[in-house]
Amino acid sequence: VDLLPSCPSWPLNFSSPCPLFSSPHRFSPLFLLQDQDKEYVGFATLPNQVHRKSVKKGFDFTLMVAGESGLGKSTLVNSLFLTDLYKDRKLLNAEERITQTVEITKHTVDIEEKGVKLKLTIVDTPGFGDAVNNTECWKSVADYIDQQFEQYFRDESGLNRKNIQDNRVHCCLYFISPFGHGLRPLDVEFMKALHEKVNIVPVLAKADTLTPTEVKKKKIKIREEIEQYGIKIYQFPDCDSDEDEDFKQQDSELKESIPFAVIGSNTVVEAKGKRVRGRLYPWGIVEVENSAHCDFVKLRNMLIRTHMQDLKDVTRETHYENYRAHCIQSMTRMVVKERNRNKLTRESGTDFPIPALSGVADETEKLIREKDEELRRMQEMLQRIQDQMHMQKEAY
Repeated sequence: VDLLPSCPSWPLNFSSPCPLFSSPHRFSPLFLLQDQDKEYVGFATLPNQVHRKSVKKGFDFTLMVAGESGLGKSTLVNSLFLTDLYKDRKLLNAEERITQTVEITKHTVDIEEKGVKLKLTIVDTPGFGDAVNNTECWKSVADYIDQQFEQYFRDESGLNRKNIQDNRVHCCLYFISPFGHGLRPLDVEFMKALHEKVNIVPVLAKADTLTPTEVKKKKIKIREEIEQYGIKIYQFPDCDSDEDEDFKQQDSELKESIPFAVIGSNTVVEAKGKRVRGRLYPWGIVEVENSAHCDFVKLRNMLIRTHMQDLKDVTRETHYENYRAHCIQSMTRMVVKERNRNKLTRESGTDFPIPALSGVADETEKLIREKDEELRRMQEMLQRIQDQMHMQKEAY
């Protein structure tokens, strides 16, 4: 049988130009690698580059918790992030709560997990909803969110934009009392005042005080009232068509779980031979991380594992952009008014010509002075805008 018809007959003469062996590099590993490299550009490694850079830089997340006292806000936050953020907290008595005003407190902690660093900031609102007269008690909360937007806008418009600290509120967990038939007027007014500024995630607090049937009915009632009053809570993004079925099922369960019925606990109890975080009652044990008992695991997965980046994206692309556009529009109107006023002044002949810069001045220094002057004007306009907004709020 002629196995190699294109080659000479055996014994082979390797000095002859056999087609299979004519190229000395044809079967060389280096030659094969070079062949493969010709078809591989390398931009497929971009996600790895972004990942390395992001992990090196670290992440930040700001979470606001709001709701009246006694609904388990502090306990839930500690349970979510497995840390104690309220070590130095001072509990007020009944008399002090009556006279207490709404204040904003910040707790910042650096958390590291598997080499990934997270700078977590918890913004608490002690005193909210505790007074006898709670009229406009959400104003200080709305003002705080606006102040963070304003600070970020100033930093973004400044000269040094490399190390901007992002203190914008990315999510607000609003705690709804389980003792009632649905949303109270205070709940409605708070969410309507803030739903254009921050991502609101409603939470049904102390779910262990309700039966499963009561939890289901209360969730349906709250969802209906949220739609009835036109409140825009955080909307989960739609799943892509190429997502797997498990992810789609998880996303569907999250949407149906609004508001999340949660239980918080920092104590470990023993149940069926296992040590779990939960609450011990005479009739049994409520497990915090048991999906049959509450929605704690779903809330934690949504907030940390699946939707944290989306919450930050919506804050940047929607809420902050709305604030930024409003500021720029106001600044534009002020600039037009100022130009018209200057035009009238020049036509009346009352202004004086501005002396030209000396030719000795360096071009770089000239640009810096112009930039400083522009920044000063922008800051003055921002201040006037804030004053106008503050006066409008007081008028309302």
